Amino acid sequence: MNDNKMAEKSTIQKDVFLSGIGIHSGENVDLLLKPSSSGEITLMRRDLKSVEIKIDPQKIKTKRGSFLDAEVGKILTLEHLLAVLYVFGIDSLVIELKGGEIPIMDGSALPFARAIQEAGIEFIPHEKKTIKIIKPHTIQENDAYIAFYPDSVFKISYSIEFDHPAIGRQELSLPLSSEDFVREIAPARTFGFLKDVPHLRKAGLALGGSLENAVVLDDKTIISGPLRFSDEFVRHKILDLIGDLCLLGSPVFGHFKAHKAGHALHLKAIHFILNNPEFWTYN
Repeated sequence: MNDNKMAEKSTIQKDVFLSGIGIHSGENVDLLLKPSSSGEITLMRRDLKSVEIKIDPQKIKTKRGSFLDAEVGKILTLEHLLAVLYVFGIDSLVIELKGGEIPIMDGSALPFARAIQEAGIEFIPHEKKTIKIIKPHTIQENDAYIAFYPDSVFKISYSIEFDHPAIGRQELSLPLSSEDFVREIAPARTFGFLKDVPHLRKAGLALGGSLENAVVLDDKTIISGPLRFSDEFVRHKILDLIGDLCLLGSPVFGHFKAHKAGHALHLKAIHFILNNPEFWTYN
């Protein structure tokens, strides 16, 4: 989200082209971000006769990531790009894809953030609304939960626990300006366990995963090289949550707390907020 409240929506100043592999599909994907004056984010599958797909929380599903499952086609691995758009306040954009997945790049959101920073951001004459949380709520599943509380800024607190010597318990809490995001969260890469790879690939997932685009762990240690942060794992979970919060359709002022959550629990919080307007108001 941009650091100051704005009356106008934003787009990018020039086209952004990126290309890479889909971490689940294993296919090479071309991604083109184009400025738009429409006031909304539209996805377009160039490989499917340029069909247009709107971002609809009711059509989002979760399976090792968040993906859009529209009648006309699927788009996998939305969360890293959407996190960048959310934090930079970009809500008017055309996303063109030759393929069914946002490329994973290096496993983080940093390549998207740097590309958009280089392209530049400009306002368009569309009114921008922001959501302000006014009542707290907690959604719990066993020992995992996600909660939100009123706050004057956008803030996330996240904690994770993994029975692995390289991870263990990690927690981080921070307000998220665009500068904080680029420095502290965007570089954090997706991670996975070597023991899960055969099962995932049998299910048609992680076909493009590699030591170059993910932090990979065996039973004892990290096998993909040094971490970017000592707590890179929890930072990436914060990145995923920001990307999922983009589904609200407006920037949000509130404090989100999550413990051992994931995309499915994030999505339940999104649906709860959208379906229960007594917990929030538009600024």
